[in-house]
Amino acid sequence: MNKWIIMSIVALLAGLAFLSLDRQDSPQESADEFTAEASRLSELLGSAADSGYTRAIDPREFSFPGDHGPHPDFRNEWWYLTGNLDSNDGRRFGYELTIFRFSLAPGMKEDKMPNDSRWRTDQVYIAHFALTDAESGQFHVEQRFSRGALGLAGAQASPFRVWIEDWEIGQDSAAVSSGDAEEWRLFAPGDDLSLELKLTALKRPVLNGISGLSQKSAEVGNASYYYSITRMQSTGVLRIGADKYAVDGLSWLDREWSSSALSADQQGWDWFALQLSDGSDLMFYNLRKRDGSQDRHSAGTWTGADGGSRHLSPEEVSLTVVDQWRNPAGDAYPSRWNIEIESLDLRLTVTPVIADQELQTTVRYWEGAVDVEGTHEGRSIEGRGYVELTGYSH
Repeated sequence: MNKWIIMSIVALLAGLAFLSLDRQDSPQESADEFTAEASRLSELLGSAADSGYTRAIDPREFSFPGDHGPHPDFRNEWWYLTGNLDSNDGRRFGYELTIFRFSLAPGMKEDKMPNDSRWRTDQVYIAHFALTDAESGQFHVEQRFSRGALGLAGAQASPFRVWIEDWEIGQDSAAVSSGDAEEWRLFAPGDDLSLELKLTALKRPVLNGISGLSQKSAEVGNASYYYSITRMQSTGVLRIGADKYAVDGLSWLDREWSSSALSADQQGWDWFALQLSDGSDLMFYNLRKRDGSQDRHSAGTWTGADGGSRHLSPEEVSLTVVDQWRNPAGDAYPSRWNIEIESLDLRLTVTPVIADQELQTTVRYWEGAVDVEGTHEGRSIEGRGYVELTGYSH
C-alpha cells in the first residue's frame, strides 16, 4: 500500500536533519529555522510542487528483477517486507522491515553535484524494523536514518540490493549466480533485536491497480507504480535480547515508487495483506477522507493459489470495524474487522495477534501481525497477515 503520509513526514524530518548536520546554530535558532523549513518543505511535498520529478501517470512495462532496484527519477520509493514466523518450539512472531528512499531535490545526478564533500548527496534513506512476540505480548521497534553517501545507505539493481548501514534486503548472491533471481536475503542485526532470513518467492510479482498503476486520488499523477510478491517462503534466525529462535513462515513484499502525495482531503488508510490457508492472498487498502468516509480510490487485489490475480474495486469490498484499541495518548485505532467480498464468496474476520503494535517512531502508526478466519465459497478458511493503520494518531 502507498505509505505517503508516513513517507512525507519521515522524509521531511530526515531531510531537515541532513540539511543541518554541519550547522552550529543555537538550540533556539535551530528550532526557529526548523519551523520555517518545515513550512517550506511541506509545500514541496504537495502534489503541485514536484514538476522536476517523474510522475506515475500512465501504465508502464514492468521488468523483473530490474524493477526490484531503485527508480531515482521518482521522489520516493520503498521496499516493504512483513511476515509471520514460527519457531521450532511453536512460538509465534511477526516482523516488519521497511527501507525508504527519498530524494531531496529533482534532477540532481551524483556525477553533476559539487564535489566539495564526499558526504554530499540528494538521497536520504530511512528504515523501520519491528518484531511482534505473541507469547510475551511484547512489541519491539527500531529505526534508522542515513544519507546515501560513502556507502552508508543505497540501492542498486544488479544484483538487487538496498541497505542502510548493516540492515539490508537483496538477492541472494548464490541464487543470482545460479540464475534464480527470486531468492532473497534479509539481514537486520542490532543490539536488542536481529533477524536474518532467506526469502524464496512462491508466486510471481502481482501488479496492483490497473496494470501496476495505482491511482490514489483524482489528480493526474497522484499515483504510484505498485507491485507485490504475496508469498515468500521465509527461513532463518530471529533474536530478541539473548534469546535466539530458528524460524520459518511466510513473508509479503510491497514495492511502490512515485512522486505525488495524497490529496488534501485524505486522512489516511487501512491496509490489509492477508495470506489464506487455501493458497490465495488478499490485499486491500481503504483510503479514508478527513470526515472518516471511504475514498473512491480505495482498491485491492485478489491473488489465487495459482498466482492469477484480479483487481478489486471499493464497491466489491465491505469492511466493518468491530473493535477498537486506544494507545496511552487516547488515540483510537480499529482493532478487529469483518471483510466481505460477495463477488468472491469470501467472508473474513481479522484480529490482531496483540492489540498494541503501534510504532512510535518519528511518526506514529500501527502495523502488526493479524490472524484470519472465515469462509471462502462455503468452506472454512483461516490465515495470517499484516495490517497497517495511518492517520489515527494525533
